[in-house]
Amino acid sequence: MAIRYRRATVDGLSVFYREAGDPGRPTLLLLHGFPTSSVMFRDLIPLLADDFHLIAPDLPGFGQTDMPTVEEFDYTFDRLADVIDKFVDRLGLGPFGIYVQDYGSPVGFRLALKRPDQVRAIITQNGNAYEEGLVPEFWAPLREFWADWNPATEAPVAGALTPDMTVWQYLHGEPDPELVSPDAIALDNALLARPGAREVQLKLFHDYRTNPPLYPSWQAFLRERHPGVLAVWGGNDQIFGPDGARAFAKDVPDAEIHLLDAGHFALESQAPTIATLIRAFTPKHLP
Repeated sequence: MAIRYRRATVDGLSVFYREAGDPGRPTLLLLHGFPTSSVMFRDLIPLLADDFHLIAPDLPGFGQTDMPTVEEFDYTFDRLADVIDKFVDRLGLGPFGIYVQDYGSPVGFRLALKRPDQVRAIITQNGNAYEEGLVPEFWAPLREFWADWNPATEAPVAGALTPDMTVWQYLHGEPDPELVSPDAIALDNALLARPGAREVQLKLFHDYRTNPPLYPSWQAFLRERHPGVLAVWGGNDQIFGPDGARAFAKDVPDAEIHLLDAGHFALESQAPTIATLIRAFTPKHLP
């Protein structure tokens, strides 16, 4: 099944997206994390394209989607979700499931609150929605940055934009580093090195403070709407720990939770396993 590389105009932004599969099949909206783009789904899409309609956009400021300056665009998670909400309208999607990882989670859960009748299933791959998932050691400098953005608090956070930190995000917790594509790491680092990218990412790092206060509303959505939940989590992640996966069972008792022997970017080594779990899970929840 061919993957098509397309663009849609949303609020004057050229939004790049990958699309594959028959639109008559169940739709999955694939929402990537930091510092990557829809390229993170490059191995998963071919594995699912015969059975699903797959849409994977690049968020504003990421991948091939436009990256306006911080003066031209409000880089907040509310705004990213607004763009994806309008993107869904632009494509005319019906009911769908969301696959969320890292930044894709706060975008996806905001979208679910906007479209509670459409979002029927949530596949979360290290996409956090609970305080339990925030590994204290990793998040401590970010919490200081949220409380007071100044040169001293910015410095350790800006370290996440270095090439070495990108390598760490891909390789930490991964038992077989030879399964992780160096091309993905190189692409992410090249995009982070673009003029203006540092300012964009610092804005989003700071705005991440708005996400934990929204966790109760996301959890209420889970309890009240009871979408299907499949957590396919890199269990060795030191950013969003495995307790973040287990926590979904508090609000969706029949959530399917699988802790995989992988790190933050579990798809790099576990795409076939994740695809198999998605195929078994979705018929119960998506038309």
